Amino acid sequence: MEKVQDNIKGLISRKKKGALMFTSDFRGMGTETAIKKALSRLAQTGEVKRLAHGIYYIPKIDPVLGELYPGAEEVAMMLAKKERVRIRPAGAYALNKLGLSTQVPTRLVYITDGPPRKLKIGKLEVRFKATSHKKLATTGEISALVIQALGELDVKYIDPETRAKIKGMLLKEDPKKLKHDLGLAPVRVHDYIVKLLNTDKE
Repeated sequence: MEKVQDNIKGLISRKKKGALMFTSDFRGMGTETAIKKALSRLAQTGEVKRLAHGIYYIPKIDPVLGELYPGAEEVAMMLAKKERVRIRPAGAYALNKLGLSTQVPTRLVYITDGPPRKLKIGKLEVRFKATSHKKLATTGEISALVIQALGELDVKYIDPETRAKIKGMLLKEDPKKLKHDLGLAPVRVHDYIVKLLNTDKE
């Protein structure tokens, strides 16, 4: 047990302050039980901190701001990379990322081709919601987010100011990627975007 803990401490010492770590990062250093116990002991001494089940980070102290905590979005991206799955912001979170909603989300929802799961990161809940490969086949950074955001709204009641914002964002997208992504959008979202881009009223 002591050897496992020493090996884990050695690996941690080579990482930067604030770095995220997963229990799976230490596979090969001992049994799963030994690794969990070693991390639990290191958390008790403050050498690492537990963020969520199976997720830890190395404390980072700013002289002015104090302890800096990993962001929920950073954790989600790292987790997706670790598990080799794709994720896309969805629902109210997609609206917020586009600046179409001023409401601060208490839950970050992502669609994924991986298994569904929930995490509690501070006051935020991070949820991975399993979806079809088609919904994750979008390629445009802007258009993919807009399509997800519009799926949350009743497009018949989008006000002129919001329409103008959406149009402005879509005009910045690579035309080839936009065309590709429109082919994957739900019919009502597809029709709304096509009509929006072909009108000069905004």
